[in-house]
Amino acid sequence: MAHPSKDIVGTDGSELERKRIVLGITGSASAYKAADIARAFMRHGADVHAVMTQGAQEIIHPNLMEWATGNPVVTKLTGKVEHVKFTTGQEKADLVIIAPATANTIGKIAAGIDDTPVTSYVSSALGAAIPIVIAPAMHDTMIKHPIIEGNINQLRKVGVTVLLPTLMEGKAKLADVESILEAVIMALAKRDLEGLNVLITGGPTVEPIDPVRAVTNRSSGKMAVALAKVAARRGAKVTLVYGPGSAPPPNSVRTVSVRTAEEMLREVKRELSGGGYHMMIAAAAVSDYRPKEVHTKKISSRNPRLTIELERTPKIIDIVKNVSAKTFLVIFKAEHAIPPGELVQRGRERMQTVKADMAVVNDVGREGIGFGSDSNEVMVIHKDGTTKLLRSATKLDIAEQLLTLALHQFRGKRNRGR
Repeated sequence: MAHPSKDIVGTDGSELERKRIVLGITGSASAYKAADIARAFMRHGADVHAVMTQGAQEIIHPNLMEWATGNPVVTKLTGKVEHVKFTTGQEKADLVIIAPATANTIGKIAAGIDDTPVTSYVSSALGAAIPIVIAPAMHDTMIKHPIIEGNINQLRKVGVTVLLPTLMEGKAKLADVESILEAVIMALAKRDLEGLNVLITGGPTVEPIDPVRAVTNRSSGKMAVALAKVAARRGAKVTLVYGPGSAPPPNSVRTVSVRTAEEMLREVKRELSGGGYHMMIAAAAVSDYRPKEVHTKKISSRNPRLTIELERTPKIIDIVKNVSAKTFLVIFKAEHAIPPGELVQRGRERMQTVKADMAVVNDVGREGIGFGSDSNEVMVIHKDGTTKLLRSATKLDIAEQLLTLALHQFRGKRNRGR
């Protein structure tokens, strides 16, 4: 019978499904965060095994980590050669992470010293070419120590991913759980978008009426953020031109912030004009209309009636192929409460007018998959007219599927052009 703590496995995503992760914990005060880190990995599908130094055990008890992971905790090496077992055979780890990692442990690993279970696991993982992530935590004076800096650089030279801590209150504080999770997912992600430059637009645009009022829509930007995050994980160099969405843009991508449709058009033109983007995904919910006149002062609310004349905003996707003809263009088209057949037809028509290579259409009027939702369900329309329904799933899962389909079609187009 599975340990009760494993009930959470996969509840937040599947990016780490079937991945065995060794979590090394050392004697930093930040060790109290180890249970949260382990459970974040588990919620994304991982099987987590904790390994602790004696110093770590003086801060948190191994029973806590056994409860958190649902697996026995390694506190010392025995005749079972635990560190070897996790580098070979069926129980081989997919990744080893030390969080938190003290300056002492970092120095030992850089010098090849194995005198704790954690350092032995890392040495074995290095020899077995298993990905390693290290998240340091210490006083800020220590992280600035030239020898400690040299040790960190030495680890990076041999392929170890080092997450720099946040300098605050005289401490080099452990990276937050979300950043640690993202680093692990990126370290294990397939890198099939490596070498591609991808431009993504996302979020709503806001068209001012006066200094305090505006015309906008309910887009949260979550779909575009998911696409940017997944593309970066898979190795692409990503630029996100982003309106004021509620979803925070990922740290792993370059973000250009805009507010209005005009600003988004200007930045997209600027990005595309260099001709360096292999793919553009137009996922922004650009306002279709804007006030013809923008008042410089707040309109009085005493008026019993207010008439505002609206004009069309520029259609950003109309100019993409004119500016960068070779860029593979994926467009999004949102409709509201229309039959599936008409949804597809409108997508095909828009795809043809802008010479898009792929269209993604969805009905935002359906509950649970509209604006602001964490889930989506979309119909993908390919250049040859064929369609594929991506059934309701998290926006991260939809992003994974969309990028796989776009990459397949992009490669096919590029091969035909040779």
